[in-house]
Amino acid sequence: MFFDGYGYHGTSFEQTYRCYPASFIDKAQIENGDKVIMPPSALDRLASLHIDYPMLFELRNAATERVSHCGVLEFIAEEGMIYMPYWMMENLLLQEGDFVRVKNVTLPKGTYVKLQPHTKDFLDISNPKAILETTLRNFSCLSTGDSIMVAYNNKKYYIDIIEAKPSHAISIIETDCEVDFAPPLDYKEPERPSAPVSTGKAPAEGQEPSEEPEPKFNPFTGVGRRLDGKGLKTGSPPVPSSAPQDRRGSASAGGTGAASSSSSQTAKAPTQGKLVFGSNANRTKDAPKDASKDAKVEPPKSDDPKFQPFSGKKYSLRG
Repeated sequence: MFFDGYGYHGTSFEQTYRCYPASFIDKAQIENGDKVIMPPSALDRLASLHIDYPMLFELRNAATERVSHCGVLEFIAEEGMIYMPYWMMENLLLQEGDFVRVKNVTLPKGTYVKLQPHTKDFLDISNPKAILETTLRNFSCLSTGDSIMVAYNNKKYYIDIIEAKPSHAISIIETDCEVDFAPPLDYKEPERPSAPVSTGKAPAEGQEPSEEPEPKFNPFTGVGRRLDGKGLKTGSPPVPSSAPQDRRGSASAGGTGAASSSSSQTAKAPTQGKLVFGSNANRTKDAPKDASKDAKVEPPKSDDPKFQPFSGKKYSLRG
């Protein structure tokens, strides 16, 4: 009997059914796999054919040319009807009561499959590998382009099949299949830290940046220490620049004395072979002295006398 394409003919199984989701029958467990429920007449036809087991089928939506693959769970559906998981109907773009073409096929055993979760929440599961292995036990085959559903902890996770080897559709029954994961669809790479922005103003064109002045070296800026081990007297510390001024003052005051001594030395040169210390030793006693010129400018006396270098008496080694 032939009715709207429901008759069986040829040596292979190929039939058109009206599809309905699992909510139309008391078989909610088929939502956790890829197996469908077919009518008993399909079993009679398949038993008379020499087909490979396990039974695998190709599902085709002729209106949209969408193709997927599935296995079979039971043959208890009403004639002319087929029940399938709702996520599978979404892959095929089928609505309740639409026609779907079912054909038996033989698929190679898979060796590699690449999966891509829709959301990164799937990676937050404590052991996603174990959950995936448990879920795929209810699957017979995988097809590239499909989105399978993994139910865990009262939540549904959708995963895309983006690659499969050795074919675009593979059987995963009793086979060792390598599984790889692609980044989730909603995954975003962390932003790289931006380069630090300088707060200073940029120099104008043709203008070199101004160099900071280097600190100058100031000698003798430390703290004085006495050679006899005694502590310094309390008072204002001497200004470093005052010492050279005092020395210059004493030198200017004694300038005439040095000039007179040099004149006396030219008058009477020391004999060769003798070492003479102090030019005042050879000064003539009768040389007139200018009191105003020899007078030294003494700084004002204070309660704390300052140290004056070379202020002692002069002595000659000749006696």
